[in-house]
Amino acid sequence: MFSKFRIIPLCLAAIALSSAAPSHARDRDTVFFESVAGEWKGPGEIVAGKYKGTKFVCNLSGDPVDGKAAGISLDGYCRVGVFNQKMSALITRKGKTYTGKFLDGSAGEGLDIVSGKVTRDRAIMGINRKTLDGAMIARLHDEQTMNVTISVKVGTEMVPVIGMTLKRDARKLASGLLR
Repeated sequence: MFSKFRIIPLCLAAIALSSAAPSHARDRDTVFFESVAGEWKGPGEIVAGKYKGTKFVCNLSGDPVDGKAAGISLDGYCRVGVFNQKMSALITRKGKTYTGKFLDGSAGEGLDIVSGKVTRDRAIMGINRKTLDGAMIARLHDEQTMNVTISVKVGTEMVPVIGMTLKRDARKLASGLLR
């Protein structure tokens, strides 16, 4: 059961991630990543599959990547019952798309980011693990709330499997550590 939750970190990492964009869109991508940087907490649930109904809570911290490329680095954990699962992700723009990995990538126990696109309030990332293809959509509902959905491809359809609602950490906001 615990290994199935490795998708959760990827989803969360994808929240802070972004996608393909030409050079004129660099500012848009950078603005998006800066807007999702910071501390996020919230519940999630597996909504399909063998572990349907399993609930979890995540605590994540994201920082824009250093350098010229747009992207984000994400660290934290998700808790399922008494178990904590470390979460980490790195997503960076490479040319007109995004690459990266959740945890240690698909070569290990994580996922690869294979594509992406960023709009004003949303990042859509293509994810892959061996024969599993899917997408992560991170949407800013407002400055304090982000909804994340992870879907996998089953046949010709995309089926949602994980949903999360993350809120900014109010303690960090109150202390003025976030922009």
